[in-house]
Amino acid sequence: MRHHPLYGVGLAGVGTLVLTPDSLLMRFSEMDGFQMTAWRGLLMGTVMVTLWAVLSRDRGGEMRQLFTRSGGVIVVCQFFNSLLFCLGIAIAPVAVVLFGLATVPVWAALLAWVLLGEATRLATWITIVAVMTGIGIAVLGGDGDSVQLNLAALAGAGFGLGVAFVLALNFVVIRSAPQLPIMLVIGVGAFCAGCFGLLVTGVDRMGDGHVWAMATTGIIVLPVSFFMLSLASRYTHASNVSLLMLLETVLGPLWVWIGVGEAPTPMMVTGGTLVVVSLALYILWTGQRRRRRATG
Repeated sequence: MRHHPLYGVGLAGVGTLVLTPDSLLMRFSEMDGFQMTAWRGLLMGTVMVTLWAVLSRDRGGEMRQLFTRSGGVIVVCQFFNSLLFCLGIAIAPVAVVLFGLATVPVWAALLAWVLLGEATRLATWITIVAVMTGIGIAVLGGDGDSVQLNLAALAGAGFGLGVAFVLALNFVVIRSAPQLPIMLVIGVGAFCAGCFGLLVTGVDRMGDGHVWAMATTGIIVLPVSFFMLSLASRYTHASNVSLLMLLETVLGPLWVWIGVGEAPTPMMVTGGTLVVVSLALYILWTGQRRRRRATG
């Protein structure tokens, strides 16, 4: 079936919009990092593995892919993706964590160079410098806050960068192993993270906070957004999907500001603007270069 050229872009846009309230729901839950990891991982993992079981046409063959090296890497990536993001949101301003997370395209370029031998161009290095400068401004730009807040912001930025790294590794491995069953490997990784969070939290504390918020994000927000973003990559360039995912960096802190009054500081806004603009220009430049190469 032939789809409209904007079909993939539309899927990516809707998937990202569905994802943007995730941080606000995490704030509403009033849970700590490991407790959120438990709820999100267990629920998301259960939904995605169930969907895979229903939709798969070769369960035995796809199950074997889970135990390959590529499958294992994706499971580990999703484990740390789930864990580090929850820990970052629990201790730091949401804006700072999302600014770190926005560096996924740059990490992907570096990992593609290291693992796949793809050359890293000067524009990539310039973007890396600009992005790291922006994160530094957002985290270290003083506005009279206490040192404790600055340390929390620094840790949150570190967790955000860690999430970006494992997501980028996830994308590079999936690109090199297109036979992997995406829903299965991501679902298993999320479920493992949930089990770890449950082990640390303890069953008796799982009911603390507002469970409805975690149920909403674990059952609806995460599975729907991840599925639509993954499906979008089949119908449009990855650069378009990455560009639209930057909406989360802008809209995520806005939802948190509206919902719980966690306003970003002027330095966070300045640094975040530098991060988003640098990455947007880099992704647009990359897309234009690929189109010129394809037509030339």
